[in-house]
Amino acid sequence: MLKRILIAASVALLNACGGGNGGDNQQVTEVKAQTLSYGLNAVVYVAGLDLRSNMTATTGVCKDPVFSAQSVPQLATLNCVVTAIGEQPITITGSSGQVLYKGTLTVPLPQVSLVTTRGTIVMELNPVAAPVTVNNFLSYINHGYYVNTLFHRVIAGFVAQAGGYTTGLVPKAGQSAPIALESNKGLSNIRGSLAMARTSAPNSATSEFYINLVDNSNLDYQNANNPGYAVFGKVVQGMDVVDAIGAVATGAVNGVGDVPTTDVTIKLAVQSK
Repeated sequence: MLKRILIAASVALLNACGGGNGGDNQQVTEVKAQTLSYGLNAVVYVAGLDLRSNMTATTGVCKDPVFSAQSVPQLATLNCVVTAIGEQPITITGSSGQVLYKGTLTVPLPQVSLVTTRGTIVMELNPVAAPVTVNNFLSYINHGYYVNTLFHRVIAGFVAQAGGYTTGLVPKAGQSAPIALESNKGLSNIRGSLAMARTSAPNSATSEFYINLVDNSNLDYQNANNPGYAVFGKVVQGMDVVDAIGAVATGAVNGVGDVPTTDVTIKLAVQSK
């Protein structure tokens, strides 16, 4: 009899600490995002009472959010990959189906910082207008691809191009598959805009990108026969650095023109927001 009483008491204690199947005692008192960066893993903390990992969350911030199995009754951790920007709704539902929380989470536009031998450039990306291009660029960024690549093509009064070569104009290996061209999306090749370089084939862009030194509307989408180049962001800090790169002396290397005579190297490339 004593053994049965002890077992019953243990089950009751387990339920009170959040190990049971849920009940009316569940409460959410606070929701706070530790990190919300487009394309990266999100960590959202949920504080409250009697919380469990079998709660569910629905939100426009990310797809298939899941509470960590390490969640405890007073603090649950929500994990997912951020797939949207702006203010997005979030609803948390208890293990018995009751709505515990409704609110919003805000994701900023992603930003990338390029630390070059000429200074730092900060660029803001637009995943709403050009999601395929932004996701491709961030993949290269977050896999460290651009570290030690060059601004290998610089034409004063036109563009500064980077992202495909190392010292000596050696092509860098490890490029991903070419992406679809997103040039007819309402973004223009104006001064300071960021766009993808490509071959004469529309859907051929991989890792190389360029920054417009002046307004280059001739690079915009014109028609199906002249599809232009995909703009997917803009410089928000360090345009003076871009202008300094645009003014460097250039020459020919291995028969290729417009190559800076002194290397302009990307020392570090990170997603900073």
